[in-house]
Amino acid sequence: MNAVPGYEQLTMDQAQRTAFLERVRTHVSAEDYRIIEGVTTALAELVEWVEQDAMTMRKLRLMLFGPKTEKTDRICPTSEEPSVPPPQAPRGPRRGHGRRKASDYTGARWIQVAHPDLQAGDRCPACAQGTLRAQSRRGLLLRITGSPPMAATGFALERLRCDGCGQVFTAPSPPEAGTEKYDPSVGVTVALLRYGSGLPHYRLERLQQSLGVPLPASTQWELMQPLVEQAQPVWEELNTQAANAPLIHHDDTTMRILDLRRDRSATAAPSDPPRKGTFTSNLLAEVAGHSVALYFTGWQHAGENLAAVLSRRAAELDPPIQMCDALSRNLRPETNTILAHCLSHGRREFISVAGNFPEECRHVLDALGDVYRVDAQAKQQGLSPEQRLQHHQTHSQPVMAELHTWIQQQIDARRVEPNSGLGQAMAYLLKHWEPLTLFLRQPGAPLDNNRCEQALKMAILHRKNSLSYKTLNGARTGDLFMSLIHTCRLNGVNPFDYLLAIATHAEAVKLIPSAWLPWNYPHPQPSSDSS
Repeated sequence: MNAVPGYEQLTMDQAQRTAFLERVRTHVSAEDYRIIEGVTTALAELVEWVEQDAMTMRKLRLMLFGPKTEKTDRICPTSEEPSVPPPQAPRGPRRGHGRRKASDYTGARWIQVAHPDLQAGDRCPACAQGTLRAQSRRGLLLRITGSPPMAATGFALERLRCDGCGQVFTAPSPPEAGTEKYDPSVGVTVALLRYGSGLPHYRLERLQQSLGVPLPASTQWELMQPLVEQAQPVWEELNTQAANAPLIHHDDTTMRILDLRRDRSATAAPSDPPRKGTFTSNLLAEVAGHSVALYFTGWQHAGENLAAVLSRRAAELDPPIQMCDALSRNLRPETNTILAHCLSHGRREFISVAGNFPEECRHVLDALGDVYRVDAQAKQQGLSPEQRLQHHQTHSQPVMAELHTWIQQQIDARRVEPNSGLGQAMAYLLKHWEPLTLFLRQPGAPLDNNRCEQALKMAILHRKNSLSYKTLNGARTGDLFMSLIHTCRLNGVNPFDYLLAIATHAEAVKLIPSAWLPWNYPHPQPSSDSS
C-alpha cells in the first residue's frame, strides 16, 4: 500500500503484534485490553484484504458490511418503470409480530385447573335441564415471569443450645436444600449462555453480581467441566452417526485460539503442516430424518475435519454427498465422496458485479431464480429424493442447459472480457459446472450450502462477543457445547432440558450413548399439577 503523505507507514508481523499486545496488557484494564486487541487484529486483517490484487471497493464493502439484499429485482432493477404503480392487495400482519400460539411455549409448566364448583355429569346451573360434558379443548392462560439467570435460596437453620451441657441442636436441612451448593442446572445454564448465546463469563459474572447472586467466572468454568465429561459419549456417538450419513454439509470460518498463536506457549499444539490461521469448522449431516451439527476448532480446515469424521464410516456404505464451496482446502484426496458445490456461491459471484453488468447478471440471476422456485415447489409438495430429482430434470435441466450454452457463447464470441468481474463469475460457473449441478443427477443432492453457513453463525457470535478462545481445551469445550445445543435446536428439542438430563443421568449416558441422542433421549414428563 502507498503511504499517506506526511505519515509514517507502520507494519507489524504476527510476532511483533503479539509482543505489542503483551506490553499493553500490563498497563491497561482487562476491558481496554480486549478493545485494543480487537482493533489491532482487525486492522491487520483489513490491510491484508485491501492488498489483495482482486480486491475492489465493492467486494470490500461486501466483506465488511455484507450485502443489504440479494433479491434480483433490487440488485438488477429493470429499466422500464411503470408510470402508475399497480394496486397492492392489503397486507396481513408481518411475520413475527403477532401473538404466539400457546403450543409454542413448550418450556412452560402447565397446571391443570379444575372448576371449583362444577364437574362433568352435573346438571347445568343455567338451564337446569342439560348435563355438563367435559370439553377436550381447555381454556388457556399464560403468565410469564422474569428471573435472574441464576437465583439462590438460603436456608437459615435454627440452632438450640443447652445451658447445662452446652450441646447445640441444629434443625435438619429440608429436602429442597439438596446436598451441594450448586445445582446441576447452574452449569447447564452457564453453558447455554456462554456457547448458545455468546455471553462471555465475565459479563455473566458482572450481571450476577448486580443481581445479588455472585457467580465468579472461574466458578462458572468449574461448574461446566463435569458436564463436558458427562456429554463426551454423546459427542462421540454424534460423530459416528454423522460419519454414516448420506449427506454432509461443511464449511469453516476463522477463529482465534491465543495459545496456538503465541510462540513458546506451554499449551500450544503444533500444526502439521505449519500454519498461521485457526478455524472453526461446521459439519451438518442428515441422519435418518434428523440433523446433526458438529463443530471443530483448531489448525485443521473443514476438509480435514470431514476426512477425520469419515474415517469412522462403515466400509459397506456408499459414498456420501459432500456439499461445500469450491475452496481447495475443502477437498482431501483420501475422502471418497460425491462432490456437490454451493449454487449460492456461484450466484453471489454475479451479485458482486451486478452494478457494472446489470443486463448480463440479470439473465443469470433470473435463470437461477427459476431453479430455486422449482426446488421450493418440490419442498412444498413433500417429494421424495427420487421424485425431486425427476422434478428438477423436467423443469430445471432445460434452464441450466440454456444458461450453460449462453455463458459459453458470451465467452466464445468475446463479448465478455475474461479478466473482468463478469468474466471471472462466468468462469467460476463453467469450471465447477458438474458439482454445481449435481442436483440434476443425484437423488438428495441439495442446491446450496446455506444451512451450514447459518449454523456457523454460532461460532461467529462467539467470535464477535469473546474475540477468541484462550486455550485449545477451551475451544474443544466450546465445540462440544455448540454441537449439542445446535443439534437440539435443529431437531426442535429444548437444549436446557436435554443438557440437564445428561447431567443427571451420567451413568446411563455412559453405558448407552445412542439412547441419549437429542431426538430419542427419555424426555421429562410434562407437569400435571393442579390447583
